[in-house]
Amino acid sequence: MAELNIPQAPAIPGAKHLHSGKVRDLYELEEGPYAGQLLMVASDRISAFDHVFDTVIPDKGEILTRLSLWWFEQFEDLVPTHVLSTDVPESVAGRAVVAQKLHMLPVECVARGYLTGSGLREYAETGEVCGIRLVDGLVDGSRLTPPIFTPATKAEIGDHDENVTYEYVSKLIGEDDAAELRRLTLDIYQRADEIARGRGLILADTKFEFGVRQDDLGIRTIVLADEVLTPDSSRYWDASQWHPGSAIPSFDKDVIRRWLLSPDSGWDRAAGGPPPDLPEEIVERTRARYVEAYEKLTGLRF
Repeated sequence: MAELNIPQAPAIPGAKHLHSGKVRDLYELEEGPYAGQLLMVASDRISAFDHVFDTVIPDKGEILTRLSLWWFEQFEDLVPTHVLSTDVPESVAGRAVVAQKLHMLPVECVARGYLTGSGLREYAETGEVCGIRLVDGLVDGSRLTPPIFTPATKAEIGDHDENVTYEYVSKLIGEDDAAELRRLTLDIYQRADEIARGRGLILADTKFEFGVRQDDLGIRTIVLADEVLTPDSSRYWDASQWHPGSAIPSFDKDVIRRWLLSPDSGWDRAAGGPPPDLPEEIVERTRARYVEAYEKLTGLRF
């Protein structure tokens, strides 16, 4: 935690802190109608190159929460979600949800509709992504038809998820659950991509997390959990800028990464020291990208 610069989570009356990640703080509610369930709080923290900045992006936590809730509504007929209530303590109003406690499946469920990022690097080395053989001649930004399910193992905070094959996932969690995760991931992705495309955006890739709940009758259900289709968990491109073979700016912290790697930041990544504080202009531009993604997708003003 200290190495990543994750600050101590604030105390919330009636809730016990369980865990903090780069962006979210997780609590267990100890009183009220949802005692024993989870309170998931999205902060305004931002990270890059495995470092959480002291500088925050104003309203980021609220944008992520609102956008996840909006997307959950788009999939009500496809999959149950972990959201129980948005009636949360006043101190975290607008950026937290009450979530059902689940047995989380240890798989990052990644859907790729376009070849880029770690998938592109793996393809360049092997011609495959997560054991899926792709045609020759693909470049950065090439569209994958149909989209592919490229799972990864969940890593500890500060480590990087590792791409794995579908066969690996099947052995890890069982054939039935693996098949259901693949089906749900691709069904949700394809609907989300259609929605995004109708709003002038491309959903290049995204990751989902799923958990399992069991009712009093022993009936087992897979549930969509965590955040969904936010700029932090997904790669959105402006459809008008899509051109295979060239890097396309995404609606996330791409502004920060580009600045850090430019001479303007004065940071030498290879030296191993922490990156510099973010200047106000970079903070404002990053916030604007998150707001733009929210407004383009939902059609709502933030």
